[in-house]
Amino acid sequence: MSIAGMYMLNVPEYQEEKIQQALDMLYIDRKNEFRELSEVLLTEKALKAMPNWKEFVLNFSLDVEEAFKTWSGQNQLLSSSPQKALTILRQLGHDKTSMNQLVHLLNMSYNLSLEFKEIYKRLK
Repeated sequence: MSIAGMYMLNVPEYQEEKIQQALDMLYIDRKNEFRELSEVLLTEKALKAMPNWKEFVLNFSLDVEEAFKTWSGQNQLLSSSPQKALTILRQLGHDKTSMNQLVHLLNMSYNLSLEFKEIYKRLK
């Protein structure tokens, strides 16, 4: 596993071994959510060429959670926050025809992030 470039995972609070263990456990239960998000975020060609696509989806999900904290006033607004929000919405909203589809993907990302953090916290 490589977390290089995965800025949400590549922080001192996370250990690479525990990340992999938590990700493997999460993937067992949330395989469909990972698949659905990967189809939205990555092209078929990129998905085949990217061995760390699960880490990419998890990193994106952690990013969605951080963005939500900013949107809800839990985190301070940064100068990059508007660009980050637009990027997330643009990535998930591509080819969607309703807000319900977009919110479904946002909820899925947010929940993956929360579940990962809970699993990670419980690992020894």
